[in-house]
Amino acid sequence: MNNTTLKRISQILEISISTVSRALKNHPDISDKTKLRVVELANAMDYEPNANAINLRTSNSRLFGLIVPGISNFFYDSFISSVEEESRKNNYALMVLQSGDDPLMELNNLKLCRQNRVSGLFASISTQTTNYDPFLKLKDMKTPVIFFDKVPDHNGFNKVCVADTASANMAAAALARKDKKKILAIFGDERLLMTRKRLEAFKETTAKRNPSATITYGFAINSQDAEGITSTYLAQKVDAVFCMSDEILTGAMRAIQKQHLRIPDDIGVIAISNGFIPRLFYPEITFVETSGHKLGKLAFSSMMACLAGSTFIQELTIESILVEGGSL
Repeated sequence: MNNTTLKRISQILEISISTVSRALKNHPDISDKTKLRVVELANAMDYEPNANAINLRTSNSRLFGLIVPGISNFFYDSFISSVEEESRKNNYALMVLQSGDDPLMELNNLKLCRQNRVSGLFASISTQTTNYDPFLKLKDMKTPVIFFDKVPDHNGFNKVCVADTASANMAAAALARKDKKKILAIFGDERLLMTRKRLEAFKETTAKRNPSATITYGFAINSQDAEGITSTYLAQKVDAVFCMSDEILTGAMRAIQKQHLRIPDDIGVIAISNGFIPRLFYPEITFVETSGHKLGKLAFSSMMACLAGSTFIQELTIESILVEGGSL
């Protein structure tokens, strides 16, 4: 540990601690000669200012907190990378925490954020989160909170989201254009707001654009669930599978490959995706892009607006686009 202190520097140079402090801050009252002596000795002794003490004085840690259910997710990986890049450009550090989709762990992470006096928090809530008081406590401390991806069904927070409704509409419309009539549509956890939005939009567009189609709906918590659901319904000779997320897509594709089905000859596949997983297959999977990278940029922009004094509460979305592969 570096035990070098301002006091030690002042003793060696036989000047006051306040003179050392002001010299290191390039204060105009200190002569260039003294500044040079102080800086040279500080560098030689590997002196580093006490960040915690500075934070307490300035009430600005220049540290953002970011809480996600889990990092082993390409969407979150690209979101984190995007936010970290923007943070670094703006001289902020980023502290990334995982909740494990556990509300208790989420509370512990929020406590860590408060203890570290984060300048702002980016949060994707756990599936089981229903109490938002701990997040409101941060807001009461004048710490901006930007929810992303998995957001609360609550109007009092700033949120940045992918276009859930538009994404599901695009996927359902693509299936209709390809005249798919027996479709397995696999969605995520029904407790999530994004799942409910995507399900409602998919049903509405299918009713309008593909009314004669028979849709079987499944709900998967993880890729293993998705694999099991797909395996069960493939026996019913569905002609297409819709996957609400990358995690669901990986499970569905395992089931399809185990049965040696040819895409798109035997079965069509379409997903809502960050874009990485669909390109791992041949033919590439047609997907509606929901970019974690773009969402990260939007979230950071929203955070900086809050830090600049904006008190406007809003929900922002990124545009989705259909990326044609060879799977339909």
